[in-house]
Amino acid sequence: MVLAHPSQRRAALDARYSPWVPRTLSQHLGDAADRYGSNPFVITDDRSYSYTDMREWSTRLAGGLLEMGIQPGEHVALVMANYPEFVALKFAISMIGAVSVPINFLLRERELSYVLQQSDATALITMDRYRNLDYIAALDSLMPGWERKGGGDGYPRLRNVAVFSAEGRERDWPNLQQVEAIATPASRERLVALEAEGNTTAHCDILYTSGTTGTSKGVLLTHDMVVRSGYASAYGRGLTPGFRTVFSLPMYHVFGYIECLIAVSFVGGAVVPRVAFDPADILAAVARHKVQEIACVPTMTFALIDEARARPYDLSSIEIMYSSGGPAPATIFDDMAEVFGPDEMVHGYGQTETTAAMTAILSSDDESRLRDTNGQFRRAGAAGDPTLGGVLAVYKTIDIVTGADLAAGERGELVVRGPAVTAGYYNKPEQTAEVFDPNGWLRTGDIGFIDRDGFVYLVGRLKETYRCGGEMVMPKEIELVLADHPGVAQVHVVGVPHARMGQVGCVVIVPTDPISPPDAADVIARCRSELARFKVPAHVVFVAASELPMTVTGRVQKFKLSEMVAARLVTS
Repeated sequence: MVLAHPSQRRAALDARYSPWVPRTLSQHLGDAADRYGSNPFVITDDRSYSYTDMREWSTRLAGGLLEMGIQPGEHVALVMANYPEFVALKFAISMIGAVSVPINFLLRERELSYVLQQSDATALITMDRYRNLDYIAALDSLMPGWERKGGGDGYPRLRNVAVFSAEGRERDWPNLQQVEAIATPASRERLVALEAEGNTTAHCDILYTSGTTGTSKGVLLTHDMVVRSGYASAYGRGLTPGFRTVFSLPMYHVFGYIECLIAVSFVGGAVVPRVAFDPADILAAVARHKVQEIACVPTMTFALIDEARARPYDLSSIEIMYSSGGPAPATIFDDMAEVFGPDEMVHGYGQTETTAAMTAILSSDDESRLRDTNGQFRRAGAAGDPTLGGVLAVYKTIDIVTGADLAAGERGELVVRGPAVTAGYYNKPEQTAEVFDPNGWLRTGDIGFIDRDGFVYLVGRLKETYRCGGEMVMPKEIELVLADHPGVAQVHVVGVPHARMGQVGCVVIVPTDPISPPDAADVIARCRSELARFKVPAHVVFVAASELPMTVTGRVQKFKLSEMVAARLVTS
């Protein structure tokens, strides 16, 4: 199937949603259920849940949450992988005007404790287990007797804990079935009133950053930010009626949550969420469920390409490949085009603080720009801010040292403002003040430039940069030099301490052939031939892909990688 031009697909969306009506997250579900009631919304291999199913399920859960004593404005923590229960709970929490705190389900005990305390959660709903992570054991350790008294003395705000038995284990603990069962006619009547008076500018989510550069912070998002950004994502890609997307991106992250779940709901589409990333499983799901899009980060894309080349899959339904959220060589788009044959290839740029990607580019918009930019400011159609030209966020670059505005084409730190940009971090006034200037521009920590046509180019992370002999080095420049080396599967550059130079560069390589890695001297020589002297790295370290410290969304945690290789260099 050949897609209509993006302008036609966007016009069809705006015809349905203009003029824009602000809604809370749960009000949006109600509107979607009224429009698309019997359409599948969440599809698993076992069953599908229609929009009507999800609204009714969420209503039962919301009534139970009210009976548990959860009040509007209180914070409900979720430790939940991409199960349908996650979706139902997200909307249920919204229905009562509470705030969802979806937590990275790969966190260990100490990290989980930090988020529960820092977020002031009054309730926790958790899986019993995920792979080798035993959350019940963690609860028993952190808060003995949690089944009867919640968080106890260590977590005085945490009154309630309920368990979703992902692995079907039996124990006498409060569970989701019990939460549903205690809903009453009175609680349902109260829900009607709470939904009717829902405040679109109130917070609906506290999303904790993945921590690629340091301490995790809770980003505050409002209902209006989430719903508008979800529409902008659907509008930008030009989603068509009944559109289906498959992904293993966790829905506690904005990519899986807003770019996938919320976006498809504007066209009566469906998500096919996977609980874990498995390339074979995702490609099989494409055929099984007639999926039109795969959404992933580049590290996943590489694995999907390898799997599709290794074994035959029916990928004829694919219309869009949405690969974004991390650096990748330009050749990835050629590989996607060859292997998947999509009508569209999409990528963009954003962060949790901007609710979703706020720049984007489609191959059908301008394929020549696809390989070297992160697109233009994302169009938002009916949901856009007319004072910003119909987008939800605008960027500019500033001088890293002085903060002065830079001209088109000049490299500096990207800053952003607009209705999609968070007001700050929960209970972290100092960190909030650090990232905002007096005029409300958020410092992204990303280095880049914007050309005269409004295309955004990323160069690197400010916090990943390092100074060698007083000169600032941007790792991405070195990584690009080595990205097409035949012996290099992945390359990451970090700064490591040096007695005289302050820091020097270290190239961390995942070789294509672990038995016969590239010659380190050749790697340095290639850098020396293409880079200024102060940019030439001093060290080369070879690692297995499994050794890379990653976030669950597929990004390398550079600050951890730097610590790891620095320690290795000391002992070598």
